[in-house]
Amino acid sequence: MFGWEFPPHIAGGLGTACYGLTKALAKQNVKVLFVVPRLYGDEDKSQWELINASDVVIDIEQSELKEYWQNVKFMRIASHIIPYVSPEKFSMLDLQQLKHEFQTNSIFSQRYVFSGSYDHNLFFEVSRYALIASAIASKYSFDVIHAHDWLTYPAGIAAKVASGKPLVIHVHATEFDRSGENINQAVYEIEREGMLKADHIITVSNWTKRIVIEKYNIDPNKITTVYNGADAFQRSLVKRLQKPFPEKVVTFLGRITFQKGPDYFVEAARKVLQKEQNVRFVMAGYGDMFNRIVQMVARYRIGHKFHFTGFLKGEDVDLMFAFSDVYVMPSVSEPFGISPLEALRIGVPVIISKQSGVAEVLRHAIKVDFWDIDAIADAIYGTINYKAIPTMFEKYGREEVEQLRWDKAASQVIEIYRRLKN
Repeated sequence: MFGWEFPPHIAGGLGTACYGLTKALAKQNVKVLFVVPRLYGDEDKSQWELINASDVVIDIEQSELKEYWQNVKFMRIASHIIPYVSPEKFSMLDLQQLKHEFQTNSIFSQRYVFSGSYDHNLFFEVSRYALIASAIASKYSFDVIHAHDWLTYPAGIAAKVASGKPLVIHVHATEFDRSGENINQAVYEIEREGMLKADHIITVSNWTKRIVIEKYNIDPNKITTVYNGADAFQRSLVKRLQKPFPEKVVTFLGRITFQKGPDYFVEAARKVLQKEQNVRFVMAGYGDMFNRIVQMVARYRIGHKFHFTGFLKGEDVDLMFAFSDVYVMPSVSEPFGISPLEALRIGVPVIISKQSGVAEVLRHAIKVDFWDIDAIADAIYGTINYKAIPTMFEKYGREEVEQLRWDKAASQVIEIYRRLKN
């Protein structure tokens, strides 16, 4: 299995999903070799073997894939492709210098220490990771290859070429989710090549499955939807906390990027504040739209009612929800969406966009179109002013989330493995 991140060092839902699925597979006696670009030493290794790509040495001169890697395409990585790096840290790399280093540097006969992050040299690391994958596939014994998201599709393909084993790719998001119709063509081509070379494709929702069929022209019979679970981490259940101020708290938690719809959150907040002052809005996350969102808040003169926390994870997410009265996910295109499940687990009412995978599985959620600012504002206003709404979520939402388990997802994945193996 190839993934770009693994707990506790995660940047979002992708790492959480990889961990939840891997743990559930291990419980059902599937031996998993999980390859990540970089290990930090504090990862859980009790139920699976973690392989650190930074420890693998390969000599490009002796590789059968030498000709292929000499023709690797280089591209600029737009800021929205690097979702977890702040605007201040993001910069374009000199691609000619990178290409020269890629083709001439003796790094290819040494160990390469990956950053394992979403940095400005991301594509270089994606390409290098795929090269390492071919060496790993030649060394280890396994039955199936499983690659998570576009960052690891080239690695999955390389492992398939080296081993002849079947490849499953797991689509957690597509370029159309990240960028709308203004896609990065090079990333789209990586995604489509992965889909074409894969023996089977797993999508995290029917929303995503429809995009794969319509935008990538993939045979529907090659695709299976497997919904994410909500029980990746066995954190103790946090109770709702008494706030040190009287206002209600409305929370947005996610990357501050086009895909997540943070501008619609601000627009809705502006409308709510025109009718209700006993409320504060919290935006937790970081992304390439951060500066623009701060400017929007300032322009509307609602900064005294807005709080920006930066990126949160783990127990800090639970703590944020424990102080929240409403969670809003106005995503433009959300393949699944784990955050609403985390909110419901603590009993927080959730307002989610209909353009999301999680909307397919949740009954106890207020569902609106991401672009309908009036509907979002009305839903927020109603939830913070009418006690029956949060009471209903407290009673039924948590119970519903408890039914969304990774064990069920793992059983579906194992069935896919068996079909491919036979």
